[in-house]
Amino acid sequence: MKIKFTGAAGTVTGSCHYIEYGSKKLLLDCGQFQGKKNVEKLNEEGFPFDPAEIDYLILSHAHIDHSGRIPLLVKDGFKGKIFSSSPTYDLCTIMLMDSAHIHEMEAEWKSQKSMRKGGEPVAPLYTTEDAQASLNYFNPVLYEQYEEIDDILTIRFVDAGHILGSSIVELWFKENGESTKVVFSGDLGMKDKPIIRDPQIVEKADYLIIESTYGNRLHESPEQRVDKLSRIIIDTVKNKGTVVIPSFAVGRTQEIIYSLNEHYDGNDEFSKYFKDIPVYIDSPLASKATEIFKKNAYVFDEEAREKILSGDNPLEFKNLHFTHTTDESKALNMSSEPKVIISASGMCNAGRVRHHLKHNLWKKNSSIVFVGYQAEGTLGRLLKNGEKEVRLFGEDICVQARIESVEGFSGHADQEGLLEWLKGFKEAPKKVFVVHGEPDARDEFSRKIEEELGFSTVVPKMNSEYLMENGEVSVIEEGYVLDLAMEEVGEAEKAESKKTVREDKAEIEKHEAKIDKVDKKDVKQTLKPEEERKVGKIEETAEKEDDEPCEEEKVKRLKEDIARLKELAGKAFDMTETTLDNDEIKVGEYKIINNLILELEKSLVNLTMQSGD
Repeated sequence: MKIKFTGAAGTVTGSCHYIEYGSKKLLLDCGQFQGKKNVEKLNEEGFPFDPAEIDYLILSHAHIDHSGRIPLLVKDGFKGKIFSSSPTYDLCTIMLMDSAHIHEMEAEWKSQKSMRKGGEPVAPLYTTEDAQASLNYFNPVLYEQYEEIDDILTIRFVDAGHILGSSIVELWFKENGESTKVVFSGDLGMKDKPIIRDPQIVEKADYLIIESTYGNRLHESPEQRVDKLSRIIIDTVKNKGTVVIPSFAVGRTQEIIYSLNEHYDGNDEFSKYFKDIPVYIDSPLASKATEIFKKNAYVFDEEAREKILSGDNPLEFKNLHFTHTTDESKALNMSSEPKVIISASGMCNAGRVRHHLKHNLWKKNSSIVFVGYQAEGTLGRLLKNGEKEVRLFGEDICVQARIESVEGFSGHADQEGLLEWLKGFKEAPKKVFVVHGEPDARDEFSRKIEEELGFSTVVPKMNSEYLMENGEVSVIEEGYVLDLAMEEVGEAEKAESKKTVREDKAEIEKHEAKIDKVDKKDVKQTLKPEEERKVGKIEETAEKEDDEPCEEEKVKRLKEDIARLKELAGKAFDMTETTLDNDEIKVGEYKIINNLILELEKSLVNLTMQSGD
């Protein structure tokens, strides 16, 4: 078996690991490179393998740095199968389309800039059509299900506790009468996070691939993070200011909603202040993602499920508002009312949050609160590092707002959390490959693993390749170290570099309003007048029907169905218990029953979510 690290090796983003076994080839993730310009250029360099030869892609989760090049892979010839957890697929249906739209808008302004100089138009990395086509290759499965991919490979997804649907991937390879187990951590989450379950412990692996995003840092405790955020909000509102929270549309936004729900629907020390504070989710993608969270309530943690079963929807509260149109977003900055605005993107490099920063960074009574990782080269990292002036939409903005960071909301486990997860292994893996971290974090975490746990580690370079055979690991190709040292140039070069970046960003910003308009209006603009009228009529009829009272006869039939299903469920559970009491139950029978129970649980929890308040 061979493994080649073709992404997230020397950088945090671009997760992509290539494995050859037997006559097959697979990928673990296919993420987009993000951050500095020289890192993002890697997206345009092409894959170091032939996409048409890849049989399977196994996706750990939906974040773009893990999934964002899937449409490009399909565009370049991939015809295999993509396996992911069911919630990950649901999130990819919106995230990949959103990513494609951004690429199209960026290509548009680059083309205009090029053609003004007599050059050629620039093609997007991939289009919305490419993204839509890539969704046809997905094969979503539930957590804990064993999937026999072929005669050699069986996989299973277990909860990584990072975002909805995030997975630790277990892979069993059976060749020549021997079984080898590879475990890919994906991105591991923190324990005791809202909504999401804790990362599941894995007890055995022959070879382990583990992330190291926060391999050299520690987070605040869960109690501290909510308390700190709440006090920042109250202090800012008392000063009649606005709290702007740049947040990833998927994961972090829903966790903040859940945490604030405690104050709005609860009776704690902060509740009396929060009852009058409006909270606005200003991100179309976050709004769609929140609906997907509601649809997948069956994978929530025990605390969230108990709330749902008691009739409380933890992703809704009285003062929570979702904005949809650009006009609604602009209106937030025209209003002087104290408020909380949660908006994407989380690293401030694109999206509506840049407009809110422009209107609030210069105000001494406003607060900007970072709740997630800020990569090198992003506006978020500059602000966290204390930059006193930034350029937004062609203007130099003085930074006078309160800049805060609440690390406890991070989606990633810190160094202690990563080490604690590793201590769940009952025996040392033969080799641990440390990936997905900036050089300092990755190197320190590798040393910690060896010193504290005695595990043998490797820190792969970009495109390094290894042979795993007979329990030994040997190097096939050394790979190379990514050149990330933009800071190493002299002051004059730095100033010129910043000037160029500013000029480019000013061009980008002219088109950012378009990027936000991924809604029905864009679809209608591409339609002929008669088609638009037809679509409008269908939508209007559907909305009208949804708001009308349901016929009593239909409701009566539903009640009869419930009574019938109660009786059927009792019989099914009795028969299943009888089967399980049989000492000779086969592994295959166990897997079938396990998968059916998981499907049933999904439906029951989602039904409760729909029926609750």
